[in-house]
Amino acid sequence: MPRLHLGAWVDSGVDFLQRHLSWLFDAISALVTGLYDGIHAVLDAPAPLLFAGILAVAAWWLRGLLAALLAFAGFALVDSVGLWGDAMATLSLVLVATLVTLVFAVPLGIRASRSDRVSAVLRPVLDFMQTMPAMVYLIPGIIFFGVGVVPGIIATIIFSLPPGVRMTELGIRQVDAELVEAADAFGTTPRDTLVRVQLPLALPTIMAGVNQVIMLGLSMVVIAGMVGGGGLGGAVYRAIGNVDIGLGFEAGISIVILAMYLDRMTGALGRRVSPLGRRTLAKAQAAASGAARLWNHRPQPAYAITGAVVLALVAGGLNTFGGSGQPGAAADGIGKGRKISIGYIPWDEGIASTYLWKELLERRGFQVEARQLELGALFTGMAGGQVDFQTDAWLPVTQAQYWEKYGNKLDDLGSWYGPTSIELSVPSYMKDVTSLADLKGKGGEFKGRIIGIEPSAGAMGILKGKLLKEYGLDGEYRVVDGSTPGMLAELKRAYEKREPVAVVLWSPHWAYASYDLKKLEDPRGAWGKGDGIHTLARKDFAADEPEVASWLRSFKMTEAQLTGLEAEIQKAGKGNEQQAVRSWLKDHPEIAKAA
Repeated sequence: MPRLHLGAWVDSGVDFLQRHLSWLFDAISALVTGLYDGIHAVLDAPAPLLFAGILAVAAWWLRGLLAALLAFAGFALVDSVGLWGDAMATLSLVLVATLVTLVFAVPLGIRASRSDRVSAVLRPVLDFMQTMPAMVYLIPGIIFFGVGVVPGIIATIIFSLPPGVRMTELGIRQVDAELVEAADAFGTTPRDTLVRVQLPLALPTIMAGVNQVIMLGLSMVVIAGMVGGGGLGGAVYRAIGNVDIGLGFEAGISIVILAMYLDRMTGALGRRVSPLGRRTLAKAQAAASGAARLWNHRPQPAYAITGAVVLALVAGGLNTFGGSGQPGAAADGIGKGRKISIGYIPWDEGIASTYLWKELLERRGFQVEARQLELGALFTGMAGGQVDFQTDAWLPVTQAQYWEKYGNKLDDLGSWYGPTSIELSVPSYMKDVTSLADLKGKGGEFKGRIIGIEPSAGAMGILKGKLLKEYGLDGEYRVVDGSTPGMLAELKRAYEKREPVAVVLWSPHWAYASYDLKKLEDPRGAWGKGDGIHTLARKDFAADEPEVASWLRSFKMTEAQLTGLEAEIQKAGKGNEQQAVRSWLKDHPEIAKAA
């Protein structure tokens, strides 16, 4: 069977679209970003607990007093774990994706319900859209729209569109044909039949479709976090990258609270807008006992709206607008509040240098955002201008593939540390393993595994594509893709049990100070020469921020300084990186003066 180069054809098609329709993608990006920013500004404006009260009033009107109390308690919990801003960002993303999805889904569903031919054409397309792994949509999304919230929203729209179309079509097709015939017999136009007969009776099914669209949108927030979508998905992605169980649970329970609220509210709204639903609800209320009637009591719409308005006015009167986010950078100083975005991958030296520069720039009056991304998304984001710079590019060897692809769209601001080295390391108690060649024939001891890091890392490409073949280890060992924190967790577990383990490491790294490890010799030079750790910036960054670019070019760190900062961050714990940097800078004022 000849090789079908389907992937190459898709690549060519994407390149063609990017060259000739970039204006369209820019327009879509601007429209989606504007819609998202507008909704997010509204949701994030009131103080958290007051906005939680407004959401509780909505729950009271739709489902009753008990639902209101539970909603308020749930959102208060989200605020108490410090994830209110992320929750509002996620809610904004889901609302934008839902609104845009329904704009396309409802008309398509109506058209499919009125034409068997259109339905037959749409069915395989919708099957393809829903069965394709959702993460695949992020690849063209990043290429066309860069990193950030836009590719996440676009991927969410594509993934959640099918149930909206299908449920709309199903709802209309389920309307009793005799009712439609009766409307036609009285001379009702097809349009009036649709609006006055079919849509009102199909509303429960359509609202179930809206509910499914929202739930699928929420299921996409973690995937969107991988490309800089932020919100609770970004928090979950950070937790995964850092193996932070606490943050993962907090972000996960916040998503659950948001999902349960939206699920219950859309279900109740579907009953409210449906004539059949209203009659069923009225009968249930009339038959309820005294206690049940109290908990399920629903205020009149005028009272509910009045309560929400009063809460909003209280928020304004108490001057509590501005959300619970972190205060912005000072407007004085060189930066004067200008925004700078720093991207990083969760490697220890990258985390250390990123939060060091975040602190240094904020002291100079800049407003700095640190964004954790996958390596490919990070380079794509810098090339597209969504990320200003990163401080952890290993060149010229380890990340050569990314530099070859994006180097013409980036500026190299120089190396601030080097030379580095990448190696496979084993615990020192593995006395008979000192070289990469010694691993051959010992796959059983190591369970046939080499514990790797992020699959997008250049070191992983060299390991899989060159080193295993060079030393005849291909087939005997399997490289386990994962993350740097995951690799370190496995190293710690095996080390404490004195089990054989081989991990991908690099120098400098604090693990060599915490564990007694051996760097396996590489007599054939498969790893290549040591890299320098470079700072890379988007193409026009030096022109836009010449002073910052000058500081970055002159920045240097010694091994003692870098490993000391890494150790301070490890000591402070996850989530306290910037506090650790501040503490470290008190003992190293020379860095602040030199940078």
